[in-house]
Amino acid sequence: MAPGAPSSSPSSILAALLFSSLVLSLAQAIVVYTDREVHGAVGSRVTLHCSFWSSEWVSDDISFTWRYQPEGGRDAISIFHFAKGQPYIDEVGTFKERIQWVGDPRWKDGSIVIHNLDYSDNGTFTCDVKNPPDIVGKTSKVTLYVFEKVPTRYGVVLGAVVGGVLGAVLLLLLLFYLVRYCWLRRQAALRRRLSAMEKGKLHKSGKDSKRGRQTPVLYAMLDHSRSTKAASEKKSKGLGESRKDKK
Repeated sequence: MAPGAPSSSPSSILAALLFSSLVLSLAQAIVVYTDREVHGAVGSRVTLHCSFWSSEWVSDDISFTWRYQPEGGRDAISIFHFAKGQPYIDEVGTFKERIQWVGDPRWKDGSIVIHNLDYSDNGTFTCDVKNPPDIVGKTSKVTLYVFEKVPTRYGVVLGAVVGGVLGAVLLLLLLFYLVRYCWLRRQAALRRRLSAMEKGKLHKSGKDSKRGRQTPVLYAMLDHSRSTKAASEKKSKGLGESRKDKK
């Protein structure tokens, strides 16, 4: 070791290795997602959604486990298990004949459906996923509330109100642009009609002015022919009288 170089104790090296392994395990830990809570009415059914993220491809050994902890209870019991491509419903508890598997491991989906809800179903459901070799991770929990009649959520009402307002605004905008389009189209038609009328008047006035220019010429030609005829008649008349005088 060079003089002045810092020495590394075995404890610090061990701590660094533990920290790096912890960071690596957290980076590769499986992550499970569920809803925070779901509501259902007595006698109806409800879907408990469960999905996950894993750094590994979906394994053939993937497994899903659902546990149930009743409201006010301390212990959680297993009610459903999926492994080796097969669903297994536990034969213990009140859910044994009311659970339906609707998940699909290929889509990272481990959802189940609970039929014929009852007030006694109130409680917390936990979804746990293992995707070997990715088996380290934290479970996710969803709370089920069963009512006589499912209450309307504030968010749903607010969303409906906002959607109605937006729809009304869009309808008003559509009507405005439709009326504006019809008005502009009518104005364009009126302009075309006025333009056609103005062109017709100009054409008619042009014809009238042309006729006005031709009329004096015709009168002048007519006067010239009349004067020529009168002169010839006068000349022929004078010749006749001179012949009579000679006789």
